[in-house]
Amino acid sequence: MRQFLLARLAQAGIVAFVVGALCFALMRVLPGDAAMRIAAGRYGPDARIAEAADKVRLELGLDRPWLVQFLDWLGSLVRFDLGHSLVTGAPVVDELKVQLGASVWLAAAALLLSLMIGPTTGVFSGLRPNGWTDRLGLAGSVILRSLPPFVLGLILMLVFAIWLGWLPPAGFGTWRDLVLPALTLALGLAAVSSRVTRDAIAAVAKAPYFVFARHKGLPEAAVVRRHGLRNAAIPVVSYLGLQAIYLVEGVVVVESIFAYPGIGHALVHAIVERDIPMVQGTALAMGLMFVAITAAVDAASAWLDPRLGRVQ
Repeated sequence: MRQFLLARLAQAGIVAFVVGALCFALMRVLPGDAAMRIAAGRYGPDARIAEAADKVRLELGLDRPWLVQFLDWLGSLVRFDLGHSLVTGAPVVDELKVQLGASVWLAAAALLLSLMIGPTTGVFSGLRPNGWTDRLGLAGSVILRSLPPFVLGLILMLVFAIWLGWLPPAGFGTWRDLVLPALTLALGLAAVSSRVTRDAIAAVAKAPYFVFARHKGLPEAAVVRRHGLRNAAIPVVSYLGLQAIYLVEGVVVVESIFAYPGIGHALVHAIVERDIPMVQGTALAMGLMFVAITAAVDAASAWLDPRLGRVQ
């Protein structure tokens, strides 16, 4: 366990450095004057932008060499100080507390819905390979996975918010505002997890211990529950680590579409406003979320199959 935790801490440190360096470099090579964007975000486009930009440039030290600015940020990161927003002046940590909490709720709801949809469909498909359930599941998986998150989100918004009027098209504050963005992410996740579960169940159903349990006369539900689900869950749980990538990517697009005030929505606005500390802070939080999710997946896989823990 000590080696496991040390490895994950080292991975988190590498992620923090790489993400910070890439964000810093990419924000610097974007076209346009960062001071102009920041001044417009602070004082509005009708202000004397040239004078305001000069003031911002001197105040924030944007005229200093890039290396000096990056080393200052890296030194602050070592002290667990992410700095202040260049636009609002609020501490980045305080901004992230609100935004990250909203994104965690969204990600948790999406994972829960995907686990209810994907593996459940995969179990029924795997127990009867090439049946009509399996064929329908394959068709639905291909369609859902081929749709980009923004297209799927717009379709759900059009159907459930505009045509049926059951759910709000955007917003934040109640569980109803969470349904559409969570469902958009969940359907993309379930599209693949259902096929992974289907293949795992189909392989387990051919195993001698599973066949013998059926020959003993056990009810089908008991055979699946006792001998099928835990063995089939190992590849499904392992795949959750890959699904974390989809969540990190999809949350940026989905939160922007549904005006959901999470970390992805904040990242888009920070990039537009050239708020470098906010960009670095939000990207760093998303990267560390990925590290935490993969660590939890590895721990769950080792619990399901103790041989994995001994190998590590």
